[in-house]
Amino acid sequence: MLLSPAIVPKLQETVESTGFLADIEKAINDVFKPIQEFAAEVVFFKIPGWSDGPPFVVLWLLVGAIICTIYFGVPQIRGWTTAFDVVRGKYSSPDDPGEVTHFQALASALSGTVGLGNIAGVAIAVTIGGPGATFWMILAGLLGMATKFAECTLGVKYREINEDGTVSGGPFKYLLVAYGKINGHVAKIMTGIYAVAILFFGVAGGNMFQANQTYAQVNEVMGEDSFLASDGASLIFGLVLAGLVALVIIGGIRSIARVTDKLVPAMATLYVLCCLTVLLVNASHIPSALGGIFQGAFNPEGVAGGVIGVMIVGMQRAAFSNEAGLGSAAIAHSAVKTRRPVSEGFVALLEPFVDTVIVCTMTALTIVVADTALFEQSQAQAAAGEEVTVGGVLLTSDAFESVVSWFPVLLAIAVALFAFSTLITWSYYGQKAWEYLFGRARVSIVIYKTVFCVFTVMGCVLTLGEVVAFADSFLFICAFVNILGLYLLLPVIKSEMREYLADRKSGELLKLGSD
Repeated sequence: MLLSPAIVPKLQETVESTGFLADIEKAINDVFKPIQEFAAEVVFFKIPGWSDGPPFVVLWLLVGAIICTIYFGVPQIRGWTTAFDVVRGKYSSPDDPGEVTHFQALASALSGTVGLGNIAGVAIAVTIGGPGATFWMILAGLLGMATKFAECTLGVKYREINEDGTVSGGPFKYLLVAYGKINGHVAKIMTGIYAVAILFFGVAGGNMFQANQTYAQVNEVMGEDSFLASDGASLIFGLVLAGLVALVIIGGIRSIARVTDKLVPAMATLYVLCCLTVLLVNASHIPSALGGIFQGAFNPEGVAGGVIGVMIVGMQRAAFSNEAGLGSAAIAHSAVKTRRPVSEGFVALLEPFVDTVIVCTMTALTIVVADTALFEQSQAQAAAGEEVTVGGVLLTSDAFESVVSWFPVLLAIAVALFAFSTLITWSYYGQKAWEYLFGRARVSIVIYKTVFCVFTVMGCVLTLGEVVAFADSFLFICAFVNILGLYLLLPVIKSEMREYLADRKSGELLKLGSD
């Protein structure tokens, strides 16, 4: 779902405001601009002497994914059938501790990653890096499956079941154990830093940006003469959206799961069907497009940076999209009903596959195969080193419109659904960070949910681009904290995996009737 700092400003559509609202927005952005620029330089710093290379955090995530892939014996392949068996409840028992089913946990986590970045971010990646960026994006997505496996296994392993039956898990629990191997104070400091980053992004980046884009997309579809284009409409829209969000998040993860296990399949199916329609209409162009993807991956033409440049763009897009290594998804997965932590690790394998290998790839293929004049113009600008004047959602929309004139309406609906699902899932992630920092008292949780809904309204009224960009940068601090924590607990995960696979092979899982 995430967008790199370089992409956020290009995608955000400022909600028109006048008078004091515009003054407030400008004042807040002016304060945050130097803070955001400093944060981006620190978090996304590049290796000295490699100015054209990727941010170090992207390499950190990729190396972590490669290490997990090797250490666990390529779980992306050996765990494939196990993952599907667990998702369909083959080893589940009704009395397993937890709050949601394996499928609901997967849907909730996917709703937090599948978002605008999969549509707009991929379009920009293909424009800047050429079709070849798709190949490296897929490869990075496949590698990220191993990282998800590791962090989500730990999320369940060290979770706590509260007296009311709710679950507290994810990085807020396993990082304490991991860094506790070094020192108790270090564990509290590192986990606290992680919680602050998740909380801030959940309220600003995962909330305001998605609310802003939901309003912008609906407003665009309704047209300039609609009610939404009038003064004060953004405030009313924000209040309605916040009300819908409140109805969902009041019930916690169980309520969120009931919504996402229907919303995620529906929105993904809608979007993929639209993409498939474009691909079928342009079926004769698919072979050449696939050839262009492979050729562009290793022998790019007219793309700045050559092979290394294309590789960086594709892998960076995947890292920003599926959030593998950030630990955020482990928060949702930790609420699953299970007795065996690694069972949910196998389920989590599917998340980067769906998010990056399927959704992101469908976006890239659709744009490349449609090969509209707008896409060619954007590529020419990128190849010439010029600023790309048109990109993001507009490229995907243009590809859709090249087949059916009203398809952009379906795209707008898909984007709105993606944004809403991301918003409610990140409300849960933020709540768990809040609980870690301020406790689980009922009044405290009510305050958090109220603040979250207020920021939802603000997201529709004000863009606050610098604030959102800062939150997006700040979240990647989680990558440094989380990956190092995973390294410290790799033997624990491997032990769980070996025992589980042995029980599966012997039939013990079926015999017990629980996973």
